[in-house]
Amino acid sequence: MLFSSIPFLYYFLPAVMLLYFLVPKSLKNAVLLIFSLVFYAWGEPKYVVLMIFSILLFYGCGLAIGRSRTPKWKKFWLIVSIVCSLSLLGIFKYADFFLSSVNAVTGLSLPLLKLALPIGISFYTFQCLSYTIDVYRGNVPAQKNPISFGAYVSLFPQLIAGPIVRYIDVARELDDRTTTWEDFAYGLRRFLVGLGKKVLIANQFGQLIEIFRGAQQPSVLFYWMYAVSFTLHIYFDFSGYSDMAIGLGRIFGFHFIENFNYPYLSRSIAEFWRRWHMSLGSWFRDYVYIPLGGNRVSRGRWLFNTLVVWMLTGLWHGASWNFVLWGLLFAGMLLLEKWVLKLDKTPDFLRHVYVLLTVCLSFVLFNAVDMRQAASDFAGLFGLAGLPLTSRETVYYLKSYAFLFVLGFIGATPLVKTALNKVEKTGFMAVLEPVAVLALLLLCTAYLVDGSFNPFLYFRF
Repeated sequence: MLFSSIPFLYYFLPAVMLLYFLVPKSLKNAVLLIFSLVFYAWGEPKYVVLMIFSILLFYGCGLAIGRSRTPKWKKFWLIVSIVCSLSLLGIFKYADFFLSSVNAVTGLSLPLLKLALPIGISFYTFQCLSYTIDVYRGNVPAQKNPISFGAYVSLFPQLIAGPIVRYIDVARELDDRTTTWEDFAYGLRRFLVGLGKKVLIANQFGQLIEIFRGAQQPSVLFYWMYAVSFTLHIYFDFSGYSDMAIGLGRIFGFHFIENFNYPYLSRSIAEFWRRWHMSLGSWFRDYVYIPLGGNRVSRGRWLFNTLVVWMLTGLWHGASWNFVLWGLLFAGMLLLEKWVLKLDKTPDFLRHVYVLLTVCLSFVLFNAVDMRQAASDFAGLFGLAGLPLTSRETVYYLKSYAFLFVLGFIGATPLVKTALNKVEKTGFMAVLEPVAVLALLLLCTAYLVDGSFNPFLYFRF
């Protein structure tokens, strides 16, 4: 089920909210668990069994770690949880990638499993791993209530595409939380802002990308329009989902971490990754990079740690060589910034251009279905495909989507937020906000009724 769909907005969400606020506190987690499993089963009916298995597996491992009397047994149950979870992730997400790579290198014809990828498996697997690791480290006690733990793992606001919510960050709220009117109003507003990002901006850039792929008169300029379109598309799509997840969480009394902080304002690749998909970056930092030794090691070891983390980051996004290269590209850029580039002596404008160009080109690699398409896209971008600089079709779509590009450029900065804060100080927001929120909901509804199916990009991860 999609947040940006009529069934969710007008049937599922009102039903869960109504029941959630009617039942006593002791039953609220049970309501969230039941509705979350229904939410997941709506699109993945057969894989809801895998979700329930993951809940039971990590619940049991957490209890076993917490009750173990010796470090040996604690480590044993931690290893069980890690091996089981990564095995499931490997089978469903990476088995065919590995087998096809072996076939390509050796000339063998090993049969592929051809298993459908369970939606959101990368997200809830990482959440479960953070739970058992933190219990093992003694950072948090094991959850004894299976209903509460099941609600944490399957919580529908962030189940499908994050942010990656660690158990330690919501442990207290799982057991004791309240929703004030201020929380409810903020959550609803944040959810609708995210919905607007998805439906009114991201989906429209998605249409332009589809038009580009079917273009009759491609050109170098059209390739750059595509690159910029996808760069904005993935930001508004993913940050829009995160806004909706954070808003829904607040409605039900949870305070989820932020996932984006205007990443396209960055002046270095290192800063970009401190602002982009922050929950994933912090997860790899705390559970992979630091345990490997972080940067408090020799230069050679630090190089190894960096390459491992970024190769895994690429693989986390998808089982394809373009994702591996995408991750290693950022590893290379971070190493260059550390050892070669003198960005602190470079004017801010040039630093912004450098980051935007690097990120834009990286997302061309990211969005390619395979390396052949990636090579073709880069050839088109740099005039190596024998294409004209522009064409009548290119100019037509550039004019047609000019306003969307302007809206995207502005929306990727804090300008709108700053303007709203200034209006809020005048006292007009008390009148304008309800009207604006209702108008946004009606406008998004109109687009959804009239539009086509356009899932969130990160569903496939």
